Amino acid sequence: MDTLSKLFGGAAKVKMLKLFIFNPDEAFDTTYIADRTKESLGKVRRELSLLHKAGFIKKRTFFKTIENGRGGKPTKRKTNGWTLDRKFVYLAPLRSFLISMNQFGPKHIASKLQRSGNMKLIIVSGVFIQEPDSRVDLLIVGDHLKKNVLDNAIRTIEAEMGKEIRYAVFETPDFQYRYGLYDKLIRDILDFPHKKMLDRIGIS
Repeated sequence: MDTLSKLFGGAAKVKMLKLFIFNPDEAFDTTYIADRTKESLGKVRRELSLLHKAGFIKKRTFFKTIENGRGGKPTKRKTNGWTLDRKFVYLAPLRSFLISMNQFGPKHIASKLQRSGNMKLIIVSGVFIQEPDSRVDLLIVGDHLKKNVLDNAIRTIEAEMGKEIRYAVFETPDFQYRYGLYDKLIRDILDFPHKKMLDRIGIS
């Protein structure tokens, strides 16, 4: 991210470029973009203005699902937002460049997750290794896992990647039990392309 930030003028812009490029059919409002990138609304508005002037994004009206509290049914509200402009002249080379730079090594992922508990197994698949048909992108196994800390770590990785991550989390005893029973989700992860970032269990 540091190299990209220097090239493109800041981490906020890099995260927004990834968000639009890796979700080309989606539209986002300013509040959602700020939440996904973990940047301030003011900074997001400034970057959106620059990206719009550059022809990278365009305005789009869409229906946003609003969650209602206290068990109320979700409602849809017409919202003004932004989406990728597929006519952007440098879209193809920019997408290829960001994909080539969107590599997360073992140390990087482990460092993001280490405060979430005692990590025993971290496996990546899906978006991390360009396998879109994988059931999950990230498998996490550990002891004394802290859900809130883990959720925040995942959101940080999502902000850096520009894409939502499908992930599965297990405490070590639960994972070992499922592994012994040839649980379908576990087998779908292990029997198809994946990479082990950390393995203190000894998975074959």
